[in-house]
Amino acid sequence: MVSKRFNKLLKLEKNLSARSVKELLSEVKKNCTTKFDESIDLSLQINNKQKKGEINLRTIVNMPSGTGKKIKVAVLCDESQKASAQKAGADLVGSDDLIDKIKAGELNFEKLICTPKMMISLSKLGKILGPKGLMPNPKLGTVTDDIEQAVRNAKAGQVEIKNDKDGNIGVSLGKKSFSDDKILSNFNAIIETLIKEKANNSFKGEMIKNIYLTSTMGISYKLKLEKHF
Repeated sequence: MVSKRFNKLLKLEKNLSARSVKELLSEVKKNCTTKFDESIDLSLQINNKQKKGEINLRTIVNMPSGTGKKIKVAVLCDESQKASAQKAGADLVGSDDLIDKIKAGELNFEKLICTPKMMISLSKLGKILGPKGLMPNPKLGTVTDDIEQAVRNAKAGQVEIKNDKDGNIGVSLGKKSFSDDKILSNFNAIIETLIKEKANNSFKGEMIKNIYLTSTMGISYKLKLEKHF
């Protein structure tokens, strides 16, 4: 059942044309009428159905303004690197003991960082970690010997961009309480990353079909892209 609050928002949006993110941000924030600090979210649909097969994007973006979310980070490393991981802010640090916990189904973390050496043992747990999106990946910076930097990046608001089978991508730009400048800096970081990914993945034609801006409990506004994709 649609609430009166949401119906009212739909009426306001009905006849609006696509506009720039700068123009729409104030509208989206105005719709954040709930009692909690809503997320400002970006939804995109990419043209991943290409003549030579399907293209799947999977990359990371270091959000310059963070996301406003606290991420619980686990690190799998040997004894010599445990102190560095803890110093950088890791919530869980272990080696074989952490592997045993994962085997037992204890996945009380949102990101797992692993050294290349420990990946040999961890690779056997793909059936547990894979479906949860927790398996470390060198391309995503989660398999590395630079544990300190990887943990700092994760804690600072590094996000993963990945499309589903229909080409849809969803990513948070921050919270309603963020200043417009902070949200816009995160938006620009995502756009710049997508531009690079288009070149790297040899997209034919337009890469982005549609792009929308919304809040957790608000409605979607279609964005007009200022940069060519």
